[in-house]
Amino acid sequence: MSVLPSPSDGADHRAEARSQAAHGPGETEHANAIFQQPWWLDAVAPGRWGEVTCEEGGRVVARLPYVVRGRPRFRMLTQSSLTQTLGPWVEPSDAKPVRALAREHELLAELERQLPPARGFAQQFSPLMLNALAFHWAGYRLGVHYTYRLEGLGSEEALWEGMRDNVRREIRKARKRVEVVEGIGVDRFHAVLSMTYARQGIATPHSVTELERLEAACRSRDAGAMLFARDEAGRIHAVVWVVWDRSAAYYLLAGADSDLRTSGAGSLLVWEALMRARAVTDVFDFHGSMLAPVERFFRSFGARQAPYLRVTRTDPAASLALASRTALRRVAPRG
Repeated sequence: MSVLPSPSDGADHRAEARSQAAHGPGETEHANAIFQQPWWLDAVAPGRWGEVTCEEGGRVVARLPYVVRGRPRFRMLTQSSLTQTLGPWVEPSDAKPVRALAREHELLAELERQLPPARGFAQQFSPLMLNALAFHWAGYRLGVHYTYRLEGLGSEEALWEGMRDNVRREIRKARKRVEVVEGIGVDRFHAVLSMTYARQGIATPHSVTELERLEAACRSRDAGAMLFARDEAGRIHAVVWVVWDRSAAYYLLAGADSDLRTSGAGSLLVWEALMRARAVTDVFDFHGSMLAPVERFFRSFGARQAPYLRVTRTDPAASLALASRTALRRVAPRG
């Protein structure tokens, strides 16, 4: 067990960009996605994350990072709100399928056994890890969620033709009204992002400080782009933050000014994010949503549905305590 403290079409350009994305400080090859990288976890959960590992012959063959939440009596092993998926990574095997699957079961079971004591566990596994039987056998609940992924970003023409007609119209319209720029500042990004949450009556779950810390970590590794759609008057119509590594790019956060939503800027920013991501990777993950309007938007870019697992466990005592606290809130007098 190991626990840590807390746009160019040219194939040559794409290959060069990928070769420059080699593992640097704070990076590991034992990851399904950028969200499992130590530097990412340091940025989104400083001092609050750890991991368990399995080794064979002195090398890591399986790994499961986690974020610790809650007070000691109600400690949970989970993931950051700025993390799409976490879950286990298992070294690929060249063995026959029957043996490879048996080995994967064994490694996943060993990772689960090594997890530190906690009242609960809640993570979303990568779409690349659809095997969670070892967790099911250990008493965890498995739920299926969906994201949308574009695989094969090599051809700009194919990406354009794969979108719905109305999305192409929105992009053409937006190009006449706004320009796409970077480097305006995390505070401006947060302000527009907060408009989207306010429209839904939800408090913004990420502070400027949290976004600044993650943006600095990504910028130092050329691991993403924070995009703004700005008009001639200097108004920001929409924002998108896309992050990437060699395996995939991820549509991390997006927001829009509700008074300017008809400009098509949101669709244009997705297109521009795709163009930047394709220099590094061949996969674009839309950071899936189970909300029908959001699902339709993602699907309209030609992305395909991809399942991923939500894996949870809560011990009976914690479940009872949480239920009691919820009941007390319902009957408590309100001033």
